[in-house]
Amino acid sequence: MMSDPAHPSSNLPEKPWSGRLEAQTNALVETFTASVGFDQRLYRHDIQASLAHARMLARQGILTEAECKAIIQGLERIQARIESGDFAWSIALEDVHMNIESALTAEIGEAGKKLHTGRSRNDQVATDVRLWLREEIDVIRQAIAYLQGVLLDLAEREAETILPGFTHLQVAQPITFGHHLLAWFEMLERDRARLADCRRRVNLLPLGAAALAGTTYPIDRHYTAELLGFDAPAENSLDAVSDRDFAIEFAAAASILMMHLSRFAEELILWSSAQFGFIELADSFCTGSSIMPQKKNPDVPELIRGKTGRVFGHLMALLTLMKSQPLAYNKDNQEDKEPLFDTVDTLKGSLRIFAEMMKAIRINRERMRTAAKQGFGTATDLADYLVRKGLPFREAHHAVGRAVAYGIQVGRDLAELTLAELQQFSPLIESDVFAVLTLEGSVAARDHLGGTAPNQVRAAIARARGRLAA
Repeated sequence: MMSDPAHPSSNLPEKPWSGRLEAQTNALVETFTASVGFDQRLYRHDIQASLAHARMLARQGILTEAECKAIIQGLERIQARIESGDFAWSIALEDVHMNIESALTAEIGEAGKKLHTGRSRNDQVATDVRLWLREEIDVIRQAIAYLQGVLLDLAEREAETILPGFTHLQVAQPITFGHHLLAWFEMLERDRARLADCRRRVNLLPLGAAALAGTTYPIDRHYTAELLGFDAPAENSLDAVSDRDFAIEFAAAASILMMHLSRFAEELILWSSAQFGFIELADSFCTGSSIMPQKKNPDVPELIRGKTGRVFGHLMALLTLMKSQPLAYNKDNQEDKEPLFDTVDTLKGSLRIFAEMMKAIRINRERMRTAAKQGFGTATDLADYLVRKGLPFREAHHAVGRAVAYGIQVGRDLAELTLAELQQFSPLIESDVFAVLTLEGSVAARDHLGGTAPNQVRAAIARARGRLAA
């Protein structure tokens, strides 16, 4: 027997589409399609957008002032219930939007049913996600700045600490540890800028696009945008409800940020090993072994390195989600939230623990210095010395290469060779050569903007602090 659509035979919540579809939703379908298990974290932003929408409808004469007041007070009470834990989320109502709307109607009656006038869940969810992501970007940018500040403090303390700089993981030239840390500061500064740029494209209002074509009601989207702090309404209703490129762009910026953290983590892992011994991570950021009592494992940087793949995967998931969708909204887009939520959570957790780990790090300056003496790191300084004496660089390069080969043969660094030994490779070498072959002389000679000289490092730190404060 066909059920009477006007009189549902079940006590289950009525679906918003019950006027069209008579059969109750299959229980498996309800479970499979429901998003309330994860999108309920958008409750505050959903209520924020609904408050603005109600105020706009009242301003335009679509709601009465009394209806608007009832809606506002009802939504505020619902938010308080959610935040106190006194709110029952229903899978049968699918998502955060319908759960709140249903609760509002139960709370204030007929006025609650009027809130959805002039909007759809399509533009509603796009608005909620943008409100949430805009807020999270601000939090993440603050977390990046905090980590940058920790790096600047450490760089200032280690402005004169010498360690080997590497290319191909081979000793290249001596640098200062402060200079090395500033390289990470610059990468993070670009990450912070990328997120600021991404935020501008996030901060456009979809609300008012309705399902896909706009609405016949005389709404004022500019007023809603003003109430919610958006820069402007989205220009095209189809685009506003259907695209998630703002989420993809965020995931791309997040992936670059995690790639930088992963590279940094890899260095910490290497440097904390017995083979390097440049640093020691605090015990509170390491774990031991269940079988080997001597072990102190750098689990935090290893896990950050591992979580990078997780964020990369979320970027690919979002790209794949969107790649074949025709206009306009499709149910596929429900799958945007879990990757996006997890990306944000992973970034915030990684940045926070990285900063605290770096605050507690211990530097082994002697091990760094000893390592810088190995591998003929001042060979380029000797070549530059010969060029200043008038020798063409290619000839200087060849002469120093022969000197290095000799040093390997006798087991001594260039600075440990005698003047007579060095002069066999070029008669231009004089006693003043030893000033450029010292580690301090090498780093001090790079005395220009962007160079590793300690005074340049300190000047760069001062400029960096100014950029953070801006």
